[in-house]
Order: sequence, then C-alpha cells, then structure tokens
Amino acid sequence: MSEKSVQKKKYILETARRVFMDKGFLAVTMKDIVDACEISRGGLYLYFADTGEIFREVLKLEEQETDDIFEAGIAEGAGPSDILALFLKEQKKELLNKKKGLSRAAYEYYFIHEKDGRSHPLRKQFDSAVTIIRKLIEAGVESGEFYCEDARGAASNIMYVLEGLKIASLTRGITEAAVDREILYIMQGLVADE
Repeated sequence: MSEKSVQKKKYILETARRVFMDKGFLAVTMKDIVDACEISRGGLYLYFADTGEIFREVLKLEEQETDDIFEAGIAEGAGPSDILALFLKEQKKELLNKKKGLSRAAYEYYFIHEKDGRSHPLRKQFDSAVTIIRKLIEAGVESGEFYCEDARGAASNIMYVLEGLKIASLTRGITEAAVDREILYIMQGLVADE
C-alpha cells in the first residue's frame, strides 16, 4: 500500500472513530462514514467492506494508542505505580465523558458479534489490559512499590471494576467522586506497607 493510501486509510479510521463515538455502533452506516469523510462511497469501499470491519480497525487503533501511552511512560522512566496511575487517569477521562468514548459502540458491537467468543476484539482488549496490569503489579512488587500476593487476580479485579464503572457511566451516570473513590480503593489495595 502506498504512503498516500496508508494516510487515507488512517484518515478514514480517525473520522469513523468520531462517528462511532457520537452515534454508537448500531446507528452508523457506511453513508455516515462517507459523509463524515467527504469521500465517495467507492473510495470508502476500496478500503473497507462494512462498518464492522471499520469498527474492528478503530478498536485496534485504540489499543495501539493505549500501548503507546504505556510505552511513553516506560521510556520516561516512570515506575509501575506512575504508569498504573496514568492508565487509571485515562480510564477516568473516558468514564466521565461517555459521549466521547467508544464504550457504547463497543458494547453494541459485542452484543451483535458475541458468538465470536475468545477471538472477539473486546475480549482481547480485556485480556491484554489484564496482562499489562499484571506485569505492572509484578514490577511494582519487585521494586517495593506494591504489595500483592496474586497479581493476576488483582489485575482481573481492576479490569472488572473498570468494566462495571463503564456500564454504570453509560446506563445511569457516574460522578467524579464515585470514580475517584474506586480508583483510590484500587491503589490502596496495592500500596506496600511501610
């Protein structure tokens, strides 16, 4: 693929991400993406077959950006607690700004495509986040920043708490104080006794 094609595809994905954020997954049509991108229908179909394919690519883009945040923290020499705090801060932003995140679209997509099971992108994202958090906790235990006897269990618990907060934020709303309380609880559970 030429550099121009790569840039065009990236533009389509970034634009489509905004459309999915605004409308969810179910309400988005290829025409919505064509209109938002201001390209021809044929131009869009040159890169993508349907909204599902576009959305899966958008999720991959989101995952890559999350990985970049972690890598930037590591490159700057941040410790495990700093990197975990950065991750939780990003989660908080998404929780408190439900109209601007992909959570609603991701859940809608999941319920339509749940038969995909373990290979489903949301399942992969969850498992990947658990793995990253587990490694952070293990590194924090090794450096003395954290105390935890079951890093895998703690990482899974953190992700389940965040998942529950996402659903609460989408269905009934959630206050900043409630999010802060849960994040504080997560961090207090890992802090090493002095």
